[in-house]
Amino acid sequence: MNAVKLTTPTGPVRATIPLASSKSESNRALIIDALTDFQCELRNLSTARDTQTMIRLLKSDDTTADVLDAGTTMRFLTAYFAVTGQQKIMTGTPRMCERPIGILVDALRTLGADITYVKNDGYPPLQINGFTPSAEAKVSIRGDVSSQYISALLMVAPTLPNGLTLELTGAIGSRPYIEMTLEQMVYFGADLQADWEAKTITVKPKPYTPKPYAIESDWSGASYWYSIAALAQDETSELELLGLKAKSLQGDSAIVDIMRSLGVESTFTDTGVRLTKQPAATALSWDFTHCPDLAQTVAVCAAMKGVILTLTGIESLKIKETDRVAALQAELQKIGAELVEIESNHRYEVRPLGNQSATLPSIETYDDHRMAMAFAPVAMRREVVIEEPGVVAKSYPSFWEDMARITQVQAIEEGSNVAG
Repeated sequence: MNAVKLTTPTGPVRATIPLASSKSESNRALIIDALTDFQCELRNLSTARDTQTMIRLLKSDDTTADVLDAGTTMRFLTAYFAVTGQQKIMTGTPRMCERPIGILVDALRTLGADITYVKNDGYPPLQINGFTPSAEAKVSIRGDVSSQYISALLMVAPTLPNGLTLELTGAIGSRPYIEMTLEQMVYFGADLQADWEAKTITVKPKPYTPKPYAIESDWSGASYWYSIAALAQDETSELELLGLKAKSLQGDSAIVDIMRSLGVESTFTDTGVRLTKQPAATALSWDFTHCPDLAQTVAVCAAMKGVILTLTGIESLKIKETDRVAALQAELQKIGAELVEIESNHRYEVRPLGNQSATLPSIETYDDHRMAMAFAPVAMRREVVIEEPGVVAKSYPSFWEDMARITQVQAIEEGSNVAG
């Protein structure tokens, strides 16, 4: 389908949502499982395209590994294929081949990987030619570019003859994702120590121990339902999100605290978390350094509620599936708001303009799953069209079916309803 139109609910929004599993946890567990020769029992793996791509490529004997648009899959598999001595060409979509990988490749070369670039230095596609362990067991790597580089190196570290000490330089971004990696590694028997003050992580050479592991539901996916709860117009609206834990490994569980300021109270139950409405603040400032995937959702929610939102820590959004800062700036205009950089030190502000057009807004998604899902909650206040809705398959394939539990989701160009 080329677009869907979402209508505005006329009464309370009430539903129980069986959230998708976390692709972040799934993809890490899959790499660790592969390093145990696939002896772990992994339960509740994500159905997201990124994870399914990871599963397919781990099982494939093809010499070319096409990750499509999956950044995590590209970074994790590059490290895995390198240290396990496999010969692979790593490639992906045109956009994936514009996303830098040089920092990771340089680190792997230091450890003994033979990697060459097929076209442009520092970018996919790249050729992995094998691995001859070097005597080097210490690597310095920037902490402020992508936590995926760091996680990729950490997960393969227990298999290296001398282990690995990572020295993180500069600021450390997305630290919760690094901590998630470390927690999963420890669960599977890794011997490691993280000194955040010294910015070093030391992993000793010790094979992983195969164990069963159950994946938690996805807090990134939960964030869209928090936005729906915040924007629902009936004060008796209530949502229950299944499979979430109060003590989560996922950094995007920060949405609990963020959305408290935007009018959503969270109550954890034996099966997940219940969302109810409460008064919202009139302004909010948040540093998204450690949870950048929440920025689009929160920006749209604030814009629709008329809340002045100050955002920092969103520079990494410019090298994601699209330039998410530019995409937000373009699409927020369609719902009567703007995103402006207010200082040269990368502070941004979402400002409601107070002049929402009567024209039905049609939101471009830029091949970015999070653009589609971040703008879907707009429907709680006004009808909205989301273009190219199939992009949600990357992380949350059942999103539109779940949306149909609370509102009409109509495939407008094919003339049929998606569900309900």
